[in-house]
Amino acid sequence: MRLALSIEYKGTYYYGWQIQNNHKNKTIQYHIEKAISKVANENIPITCAGRTDTGVHAFSQIIHFDTIKKRTDYKWITGINTYLPDDILVNNIFHVDDTFHSRYSALNRTYRYIILNQQHPSPLLHDNVLYYKDYIDVDRMKNSIQYLEGQHDFSCFQASGCSAKSPIRVINKIIIKKVKNLIYIDIKANSFLYHMVRNIVGCLLDISTKKHKPKFIKELILSRDRTKAGKMVLSSGLYLMRIDYPKKYNIKYKKIYGLFN
Repeated sequence: MRLALSIEYKGTYYYGWQIQNNHKNKTIQYHIEKAISKVANENIPITCAGRTDTGVHAFSQIIHFDTIKKRTDYKWITGINTYLPDDILVNNIFHVDDTFHSRYSALNRTYRYIILNQQHPSPLLHDNVLYYKDYIDVDRMKNSIQYLEGQHDFSCFQASGCSAKSPIRVINKIIIKKVKNLIYIDIKANSFLYHMVRNIVGCLLDISTKKHKPKFIKELILSRDRTKAGKMVLSSGLYLMRIDYPKKYNIKYKKIYGLFN
């Protein structure tokens, strides 16, 4: 039997998703595997849709695992959550067939980056957003979107250490919204390169402050030169929002403000 779970977590105090030799008990994967294994009374390895980095959060990370143990959905969710830290939560469960793979069955992934743009930082939002003091011209950022959307070689936004076989990706849609002092940047793509979203946001901020013109994005992509892309932003404002799958798997999501349908 194959089950899929939607996982929500705050990544502030973890060294990312993947279990590491030096920080094994400070990773998201470690705690989820441990909790599922306790409920199933057997060792359960899990597979996730995409490994998030240190400090990155998630509203709906999707994982799958196989087991012969039978539990009600309520007992799976409640039991697993009982053994998880307060900043990690299973929020949904799906019954899928053996063709489902959380990573390889994914059609698209959506990330959100949140910026707090005001004179002073907020202690309450410290680990959940990027604080940015200087004025941000959202219209200039929006004018650059047209050069990012579509299929491109995104080498200029690829961090060193990326294991991807190809830098070519397809950005399906970008939405930028400002609500009072918060700026939301939602990016939907078939997949992402290492640090790609954080590097894109850094470049958009350079454009918003008139360091570059909106068309600079086009020139940057054609250059394939990471050194021209500017500074990568912090992980605190980055969220994995959702992963889209073929309809046959019936993976459902709650509607989140500003997100793609």
